[in-house]
Formats: sequence, C-alpha cells, structure tokens
Amino acid sequence: MTGISTKTIYAVAALHELSQVQEDAVLKIKDIASRAAVPQNFLEQILLELRKKSILISVKGAHGGYKLAKPLKDITLKDIVMILETDALSDVCRTDNPTLKLFWEDIREGVANVFDIPLSELKNYQQKANHTLNYSI
Repeated sequence: MTGISTKTIYAVAALHELSQVQEDAVLKIKDIASRAAVPQNFLEQILLELRKKSILISVKGAHGGYKLAKPLKDITLKDIVMILETDALSDVCRTDNPTLKLFWEDIREGVANVFDIPLSELKNYQQKANHTLNYSI
C-alpha cells in the first residue's frame, strides 16, 4: 500500500480540466498541460494509460484531443489509483501472523473506502475555492 504519487495527482488535475469543457468538446494535450500546470511529456503517458482503461476517449485529427469517456460521477479516485499506482492497495502484510494479517487488511479496506470518492466531488471543492477567493480580498 503506497501513498498517492505525482502521477495520480496530475491525472486528477487533467480530469478536472477535462470536466470543465462542454460534453462533446475535446482538449489538446498541450492545453490540458497548460491549464493543469502539468509537464506535457509526463501528461502524455498518463492520458494514454487512462485512455487504455476507458476513462478517456482520444479524438484524432487537427481538431482532436481528449475528452472524458464517462461523467466524473462515474469515476472515482480509487479507479485512478488502481490504474496508475502499480502496488496501490496491495497486500502489505508479509507475515503469516493472523492477527497482523487481519490488522493490515482492515487498514487496506479503510484506505480503499477513502479513495472511493467520485471525482464529481471536485465541483464542491471548486465552489469552496471560489467562495474562499471571493472573501479573501
């Protein structure tokens, strides 16, 4: 079981940017990278992995780019972590002790439940951020 890597953080930032455009619109990688403040070459690898797992759709051509394959309410942080983190939520117990096995399994399940938040929750955080920005002058 690991923490959340930069890769997952960048993926969530990219998905957030893609959620800000109209449903049928696409964003080019360079635009996503710029808007999300993510290095473009690293983002290309991330978006490719998300496309392979049907989180994103890529559209080819001069007016191509990426768009969400499904609404953010149907994508959880756990989905992204499981795609991008190779040993995320894996069994960390390396012992035959049944007490420790049960303990670590409960911890793993607790972490998995925390990560089971839909990315549509980003809208609530956007509203909080906007509210904070409006009153911090």
